[in-house]
Amino acid sequence: MMLTDEQRMIRDSVREFMDEEIEPDLPEADRKPLSKDDAIGYMQQMAEIDVGPYAEESFDDPVTSTIVSEEVSRVWPSLQVTMGMSLPVTMFEIFAERTRDAYAAEYERDELVGCFAITEPDGGSDTKVPNTTARKDGDEYVIDGEKTWVSNAPIADLALVVAWDEAEEQRDMFLVDEKTGGFDTRELEKLGWKGSPTGQLFFDDCRVPRENKLSVAVLEALEDGRLDPEESSLAGGGPGGNPLNSMFASMRNGMAAISVGIMQAAYEAALDYATDREVFEKPIGQHQLVQEKLYDIRAGLKTGRLLTRHTAQKIAEGDPEARMLSSLSKGWVCEKSVDVTDAALQVYGGNGLSKDYPLERYYRDARTMTIPDGTTEIQKLIVGYELTDLQAYK
Repeated sequence: MMLTDEQRMIRDSVREFMDEEIEPDLPEADRKPLSKDDAIGYMQQMAEIDVGPYAEESFDDPVTSTIVSEEVSRVWPSLQVTMGMSLPVTMFEIFAERTRDAYAAEYERDELVGCFAITEPDGGSDTKVPNTTARKDGDEYVIDGEKTWVSNAPIADLALVVAWDEAEEQRDMFLVDEKTGGFDTRELEKLGWKGSPTGQLFFDDCRVPRENKLSVAVLEALEDGRLDPEESSLAGGGPGGNPLNSMFASMRNGMAAISVGIMQAAYEAALDYATDREVFEKPIGQHQLVQEKLYDIRAGLKTGRLLTRHTAQKIAEGDPEARMLSSLSKGWVCEKSVDVTDAALQVYGGNGLSKDYPLERYYRDARTMTIPDGTTEIQKLIVGYELTDLQAYK
């Protein structure tokens, strides 16, 4: 896919910023989960180049956003995850006045952190009928339930929660803020994305205004002009005519974009090492089996990038095929990033296992990619359903 001059300029600008301002903090900054203050600090830095939830002018075009995600993730996937999962912050103004009043100061200072609460302990990949419930009580909804493996949970002010709307008998999303709605958290350890805090969320009789129900918030924000139908994918409904479909498709393809960034970093590192490292009196890149690995790495990177950007374009167009393609890209590209980083680590030999080199971090981050936002197995079943109209699970 050919990039426009503007997209190339944005790509180069983000790459330069990441190399000069963010990369010097690594790998130390990735050794433990970011504190809230550190996460806010990094997101404020990224806003200087209009990237992340605090940016004054965000890149609404899905293709450009994908390119940006690739470049950020090439240096630090954990930062991209932290920023991406703070997306509810960018939707802040469409929700209830009660929430907006409670966080007006933090919003003005760019000090809000958000998260998406989707996965449940007993449900895993089964998110169609969540156990977390939303019970209508007058002008409020009462949220009860538990979520797990939520990125940003330990540091979040705002949680966009997938819950079962008992009155409507369907799932929806509800914004629960920590001040007025309240929720408890517990931090979780994990293999990769070490810099991105992850945890559980507990909702016990959390009361939120009716306007914090996403479907209601979108309609009312459109009516009073707080949401521009020309600029928001939420307004258009996205693939399948449902705003949740658009959000989930973008999130899945966003995971693929992060994987492309990891593959780019692994490719650059493996190529440099193969041409510099010498054994048997010549660079290891001169040996046939190392060249074969470089071939596999490059092929995986190139193919993954093309699929991810193609999917982003389909999401931008609101193409009905975008849902299927987002699962295809999430499943295939994330799995391929494991193969690519594994091959790159092998090029490094024993040094690939050392924390003094970046390959072990690339591999851990890549291996983490195959599970969040739907496991590879679930993505295959979604694609199979879209292709055959035969559903393997309910």
